[in-house]
Amino acid sequence: QVQLVESGGGLVQAGGSLRLSCAASGSIFRISAMGWYRQAPGKQRELVTTITSGGVTNYADSVKGRFTIARDDAKNTVYLQMNSLEPEDTAVYYCNANVIIRTTLVSKHYWGQGTQVTVSS
Repeated sequence: QVQLVESGGGLVQAGGSLRLSCAASGSIFRISAMGWYRQAPGKQRELVTTITSGGVTNYADSVKGRFTIARDDAKNTVYLQMNSLEPEDTAVYYCNANVIIRTTLVSKHYWGQGTQVTVSS
């Protein structure tokens, strides 16, 4: 019913920047919270940042001051601007959206397929 497609991952040197995008499509009435999570090899998936429909943001301590989340509701898209990247940021990044389905008005969480971010030292 709903698909999330991420883009923008890649390989970057430490200190560099990347911008991730995640576009939602399908039977969408409205999207409430959106967010980014990441999973490094051998580790559990962890929260990176979230943003509410009202624009309230929340960041993991490890990325505060370096990462910025933003959303464009007209495009059903969430962005993650990552600056001052560190090797510890290397992970697969997943977007998440809490979507109210158009046909049922039921809320459901959806995940993107993930995009690899690799930061070399």
